[in-house]
Amino acid sequence: MKQTEIIEASVEELNEKLAAFQKSYESARATHALSPLENPLSLRKQRRTIARIKTELTKRTLEQA
Repeated sequence: MKQTEIIEASVEELNEKLAAFQKSYESARATHALSPLENPLSLRKQRRTIARIKTELTKRTLEQA
């Protein structure tokens, strides 16, 4: 997910995407613990996307205050 997509999304959409990405990341991490993933760098990409979404949500809550 690109940064521009994150900025354009609403807060509700970001919360939904955050939950989906976190669930996906946890399952991929568990799978990787049992047998190596074909592309282990995908874990890093997912983790960074989660961080981008969380950062944008925090930024928006601070702007409202």
